Amino acid sequence: MCLLALSLSGVCVTAVESRPAGVLPESPGHRPFGARAMAFVALTKPRVIELLLMTTVPVMFLAAQGVPDLWLVLATCIGGYLSAGGAGAFNMWYDRDIDALMDRTSQRPLVTGMVSAKECLVFASALTVGSTLWFWFLVNPLSAMLSLGANAFYVVIYTMILKRRTAQNIVWGGIAGCMPVIIGWSAVTNSVSWAAVVLFLVIFFWTPPHYWPLSMKVKDDYERVGVPMLPVIAGNKAVAKQIVLYSWVMVAVSLSLQPLGYTGWFYTVVAAALGAFWLKEAHALQIRANAGITGAKLKEMRLFHWSITYVSLLFVAVAVDPFLR
Repeated sequence: MCLLALSLSGVCVTAVESRPAGVLPESPGHRPFGARAMAFVALTKPRVIELLLMTTVPVMFLAAQGVPDLWLVLATCIGGYLSAGGAGAFNMWYDRDIDALMDRTSQRPLVTGMVSAKECLVFASALTVGSTLWFWFLVNPLSAMLSLGANAFYVVIYTMILKRRTAQNIVWGGIAGCMPVIIGWSAVTNSVSWAAVVLFLVIFFWTPPHYWPLSMKVKDDYERVGVPMLPVIAGNKAVAKQIVLYSWVMVAVSLSLQPLGYTGWFYTVVAAALGAFWLKEAHALQIRANAGITGAKLKEMRLFHWSITYVSLLFVAVAVDPFLR
């Protein structure tokens, strides 16, 4: 299980050592065991994984139409953490050159020297292989293959191909971050249904308006290292317009579950209320951008932070809805 997610919601850093941006150390050298252990944890991007699991577990409740087997939930979460952690570590290994030049990522373990590039690559490989075997034997083979596919998509398609070549990187790269909902469903049913596909699409259309506000704030970082995030190559007006367009589609897709017969009134009411507030924030950002407001007054991070609250509460509603039908 990879992440939005690939996505995508924040950066987990470990402030273990200060080092000028752009300096890549040769080796980790002698470091305290505790600090080294925390550095390896940081490689897995645990804050991102939190959000991924927040979408996985509720889908398991929906698939089971009640409480799923708790051992299965635990096994899926552990496998998901290992898989997404492996993808995150591969990402840090590949991006270590630009991470050293960006303020936002200058304290990542490979940049500070807490972990060597070789150690990171071995660690990422072990997590990926381990997660695939875990899913295969303790969940089911379908979930194992979906997890491995999501991992490969994030590492190869997004990190190695799209990220540094196109402004649509986060749009198509975000597919990996959508996979946890598919994996959560397949873990319970050993199949994939249209309900899982709809929730996949919710996350797909959620990812760009979730991440672009953060990219607007740190676009100087991306510009410095030549990563063509949309805010780098387009003005704030164009980005805000795209955010609004994706937001409307996301809300519409989220409301389609009830007409398709997969959820009841509770989910629909919650999705409508959350969607209305999201659209209010998205249009407010567009108004500020169109007015030429920049800097702190643009308040782009309001939508970024709300997007995390939105997806968390939406998927809580996904989990609760089966008990109220």
